Amino acid sequence: MIIEQLLTSFIATAAFAILFNVPKGTLLQCGFVGMCGWMLYVSIQMIPLDPILATLIASFFVTVISQFFAKIYKTPVIVFSVSGIIPLVPGGLAYDAMRNVVLNHYDLAVQLAAKAFLLSGAIAIGLVFSEVLNQLLRRTKH
Repeated sequence: MIIEQLLTSFIATAAFAILFNVPKGTLLQCGFVGMCGWMLYVSIQMIPLDPILATLIASFFVTVISQFFAKIYKTPVIVFSVSGIIPLVPGGLAYDAMRNVVLNHYDLAVQLAAKAFLLSGAIAIGLVFSEVLNQLLRRTKH
């Protein structure tokens, strides 16, 4: 089961990287970043830990790996981080929230929308926190 999830997350991330027109030489690395982020997220879910905290940690990790690959391959960080974060995006949850709005199940729709919003916020905070930490480490080295 976990092998299927890792393979699927790798393929999905690489496919989104193609849509984002990343350099062809970085497709495998982009897929690897997304796969690692998803692997960490699933592993944290097995602990069990709150999905919002798991998303925050995984998105932080995705950005750290993205920064590492950006240095190695002399490519902007955004090439790896945007495609690498795709498996963590709560698209299905947002879809279910809107579906419940259409079906007039507002109580469930609000719960799902709030969770999708919190997960999206966790992704944003993880990305920003990692970048801020990276900038602080760079400044202390100089």
